[in-house]
Amino acid sequence: MKRARPLSLGLGNLSQADFEAPTERAPRATRVSRVDRSLCRALLRAAGSPAVAVRLWNGEAISVAEHAPVGTVVLRDRGALYRLIRNPDMHFGDLYSLGRIDVEGDFVALLEAVYRGMGSLHGSALVRLRERLTNRPRLNTLAGSRENIHHHYDLGNEFYRLWLDTAAMQYTCAYYPDPAMSLEQAQVAKLDHVARKLRLKPGDRVVEAGCGWGGLALHFARNYGVTVRAYNISSEQVAHARERARGEGLADRVEYVLDDYRNVEGTYDVFVSVGMLEHVGRANYGTLGEVIDRCLAPHGRGFIHSIGRNRPGKMNAWIEKRIFPGAYPPSLAEMMGIFEPRGFSVLDVENLRLHYARTLRHWLERFERNAGTVEDMFDPYFVRAWRLYLAGSIAAFTTGALQLFQVVFARSTDNDLAWSRAHLYAPR
Repeated sequence: MKRARPLSLGLGNLSQADFEAPTERAPRATRVSRVDRSLCRALLRAAGSPAVAVRLWNGEAISVAEHAPVGTVVLRDRGALYRLIRNPDMHFGDLYSLGRIDVEGDFVALLEAVYRGMGSLHGSALVRLRERLTNRPRLNTLAGSRENIHHHYDLGNEFYRLWLDTAAMQYTCAYYPDPAMSLEQAQVAKLDHVARKLRLKPGDRVVEAGCGWGGLALHFARNYGVTVRAYNISSEQVAHARERARGEGLADRVEYVLDDYRNVEGTYDVFVSVGMLEHVGRANYGTLGEVIDRCLAPHGRGFIHSIGRNRPGKMNAWIEKRIFPGAYPPSLAEMMGIFEPRGFSVLDVENLRLHYARTLRHWLERFERNAGTVEDMFDPYFVRAWRLYLAGSIAAFTTGALQLFQVVFARSTDNDLAWSRAHLYAPR
């Protein structure tokens, strides 16, 4: 049974003509003019001349790369070319989702080539102007955050079960101390890695901001003897987490609160946030710092795990609008806006960028195995959009366009600190 969501991605603001099948549109214009060819070459150069070919609607291939193309972008009609020229960051995703663009060859390798080409243009006046005009992220106010989270996380627990791990249902970067680990093993290893960084001990009071489906809180309570209060504004995730806590007999030690992180109450020994900062928005970092300062005990420890960047920059326009509204991956300098005003000391920073790329490869493999089921749940546009989102995310991490930061912090007056990192790797 299909879920009642128009085209699943909020694509309904495009005209109906955009949803016609490519085979219905192609006969309207099969001839390729010199202007078409020139515009296609200009588009490729504007993307940094990636090692990619473009096949036009008459079968003609164009490339401006110095090296052999790693893949081919197939344009089904002239309108697709002109949409790309107007706003490639936004329209490539829409056109691929609608089937008016296809990709031949290794999808991830092609996207990696595009990311490298675009990366070579960082800071150019054209790129800055295009971002200002076409990429306007949604705000993360109290009401805005609820809508943004609902758009992505309330697609249905049954959808995410198809391709996330079965151990803890984690929708965040796993940790692969052994690259041969399964997704399940690596997600459990991630939870233990976080626990060790926080030096959890029995009796600790933990508050979690943004708990997903509750796997971290349950793991901490079950294996480390702590109590956890976890805040989340996704109703479907909270319902799932509460059911799991009851089923495991941990409801007396883990409390899931359907509320915004800004409303955290109480005092805790540990603050932890895994995969939530991306949804906070840079304008709210000061508020998050105030929340942590208000709730963390004098001897408290804190941990934030977040997608990030090497330098400030907006999320890809298509992902921000269609997949992750309100998302913003910060640089480390921007993250310091949480810690510096409140005098927190940063104790440890680790970058797990390639671990996230491996996690995403596992997700994409499982997603593809279940693509037929996903199409039955939603529609073919949704399948293509999420295939692009997952493959593009792999490329972003392998090319360094995105990072994955884990930051451990504490109050500046706390001297109960680890002398080395030995506790992170000693057997339990």
